[in-house]
Amino acid sequence: MTAPAERTPAAPADSVPTAPAPAGRLGAAVWVALAIVYVVWGSTYLGIRIALETMPSFLSAAARFLTAGLLLAGYVAVRHGRSALRVDLRQLGSAALVGGLLLTGGNGLVVLGENSIPSGLAALLVAAVPLWMVLLTAAGGDRPRPAELAGVLLGLVGLGVLSAPAIGGDIAPAGVVAVLVATVSWASGSFASKRIRMPGNVLTSSAYQMLAGGLGNVLIGLARGEQHGLRPGDISTRSWLALGCLVVFGSLVAFTAYAWLLRSAPLTLVATYAYVNPVVAVLLGWLVLAEPLTGPTLLGGAIVVAGVGLVVGVSRSPARPSARRSAR
Repeated sequence: MTAPAERTPAAPADSVPTAPAPAGRLGAAVWVALAIVYVVWGSTYLGIRIALETMPSFLSAAARFLTAGLLLAGYVAVRHGRSALRVDLRQLGSAALVGGLLLTGGNGLVVLGENSIPSGLAALLVAAVPLWMVLLTAAGGDRPRPAELAGVLLGLVGLGVLSAPAIGGDIAPAGVVAVLVATVSWASGSFASKRIRMPGNVLTSSAYQMLAGGLGNVLIGLARGEQHGLRPGDISTRSWLALGCLVVFGSLVAFTAYAWLLRSAPLTLVATYAYVNPVVAVLLGWLVLAEPLTGPTLLGGAIVVAGVGLVVGVSRSPARPSARRSAR
């Protein structure tokens, strides 16, 4: 199976339609961006958990992405002029769709899930994202290889092991379900971003995605009544600091790096962040929050990562031509 055709920017600020470089010849910028996504996003699960100590779920996510989106849009306007923020309606709609899938359906549901499950478990469940990407690319016309299907099945077994404590009552089932739905939404947004016409400037695109995702989180938070009884004075300094780190590092730095990678590297290579994020999240949750390392967590996590490894390893090898081309 091959990754869908994509546009590669010459630099994050100026996107130029070209074919992505083969994985073995990718430039240093790709590996730097991958390292950022690997480590920074692994730590965001801890940041989310700390923010939720005194902040509501969707409204905290809304504050994160609206703040980051406005800051990024302001940077683009100052650095490149207001014209850099101009997009047509189709591009704006595409950015809003992807932002909703990634940051409302994806991140918002992870935040909701972390109200009732450990941050490390949430990260291990999110490691299933590459498995859904295989199924989505198959539905898009690229037939997966047998080894990729085996990896998907192995990953699903791992998810079953991770979810077993929820079935037994040791872990809140609603939290597990919320994060699993979030993984499907995130994979769908990542897949869609390579198949629809996005804004040419990756920073502009990221800003609109964050603003759209933030607005989606606001609407859901208000519909859930999260504003009732909310007083900024009751929010702890610890939670404010966590939110600040999520805005700066999780959104402005790491999300922009991810959006750029989606244009600059094969989708299956980008998906390898799922290897490292759970390890970082589990270790930080254990060290900082004293989250337990249970048998199902360790076993299920190992199975999921093994399944993801099989999928990505096969997907990065030379592949037959794609059965269809992506939309430009």
